[in-house]
Amino acid sequence: MRTLLVADMHLSSDTPEINQGFYRYLDQTAQGANALYILGDLFDAWIGDDLLDTQHPLSAVAHGVIQRLRQLSDNGTAIYIMHGNRDFLLGDRFINACQASLLSDVQEVELEGLAVALLHGDSLCTKDEAYMAFRQQSRNPEWQAQILALPFEQRLELAKSLRLQSGDANANKAEAIMDVTQDEVVALMERFGLTTMIHGHTHRPKVHDLTVEDVPAKRFVLGDWDNQHGWDVIIERSDHNTMPHLRQFDLTTPPAA
Repeated sequence: MRTLLVADMHLSSDTPEINQGFYRYLDQTAQGANALYILGDLFDAWIGDDLLDTQHPLSAVAHGVIQRLRQLSDNGTAIYIMHGNRDFLLGDRFINACQASLLSDVQEVELEGLAVALLHGDSLCTKDEAYMAFRQQSRNPEWQAQILALPFEQRLELAKSLRLQSGDANANKAEAIMDVTQDEVVALMERFGLTTMIHGHTHRPKVHDLTVEDVPAKRFVLGDWDNQHGWDVIIERSDHNTMPHLRQFDLTTPPAA
């Protein structure tokens, strides 16, 4: 049995290679998996589930994702989706259409016998005070309701504006500010009593060794997908030492399993 985890595909109408690569991953790699976890930023932007009723190019991409995730679910793979910092407006309609379950911002799970903390990763970037203020606002149900009440075209412009502002702001931030805060990582793992964490968001794929309450621990950071490569973490059950494995792969030839 195996479990797969991905994040930061940032699918959009402007990313045809990534879109097709992700479809291929779902059709080939994810088939037969026990579970697939999508840890945020499945889409580069999401302005509401009513997008599915429009002729916007992203609607076709989303329907392609829904079709494949439903097929995976029908074939016995459990689908789990988490909000990211770009697609926090994904709602019940989309989640239900995928036959998926929505995860909380921080999720403690057992994967193939291994206890793991899962999260998108943005909540760990506490040194980025401007982003943390926006994050708190954007997760507020009242704020989200106000945004979703806006006309569709106005939401499109707002999403475009937010992406531009984010790009400009990040260009002027120190690299360390946009990475996770190590003390926050350790505190969260101590709070859950776990020694394994998996997240995305930072676009800095790596396996980090650390110590939590005098015990060796690991933090697996998923990479973001580009026009040539994708990233996942695979966890396969073992009688001895079940351990996640971070993989990079070619989008044209994703792993067979």
